[in-house]
Amino acid sequence: MNEKAALEAILFVAEAPIPTGELAEVLELPTTRVEELLSQMAADLHAREAGVTLREVAGGWRLYSHPDAYQYLERFASTATARKLSSAALETLAVIAYRQPVSRGQISEIRGVDSDSAVRTLERLGLVEEKDRLPLPGNPAVYGTTELFLERLGLRSLQELPPLADHVPPADFVDTLEESLRPGTT
Repeated sequence: MNEKAALEAILFVAEAPIPTGELAEVLELPTTRVEELLSQMAADLHAREAGVTLREVAGGWRLYSHPDAYQYLERFASTATARKLSSAALETLAVIAYRQPVSRGQISEIRGVDSDSAVRTLERLGLVEEKDRLPLPGNPAVYGTTELFLERLGLRSLQELPPLADHVPPADFVDTLEESLRPGTT
């Protein structure tokens, strides 16, 4: 794969702006070459009137939908296809539903991956909301589900959520699984 295509693929999946230095490190290229590629990509997108633009924001680079596409994106957002939740969003929603109030850091720790994008999506859809702030450095927000969440699931209250224990394998099964995954065990 050529350098430009690799750069484009990275920017396509990025959930936050990526600094030029990090892009250079991942692509194993000098920073000046990455800056050149970014400039070429931005110019190419502009020249062909693409539906996306490349912008430098918050100390990094990220692809954004073109501002002129807003009316189409707004229409698309109301379709059934756009309203389906990704598996990451569903996992995040389950963590919030069962552990609320819960911070983004706690959600990410439970899931084992960064969950900021999924939380933002769920907030945008009105399924979760900031409930409070923790009295810790940075005052992290804690999230909980909304009335819309209950409505969409057909629940009167959170007490009607199915017991989590019904979906957790027995302890001996988990021990066996963990043992088989430990290094040096075959």
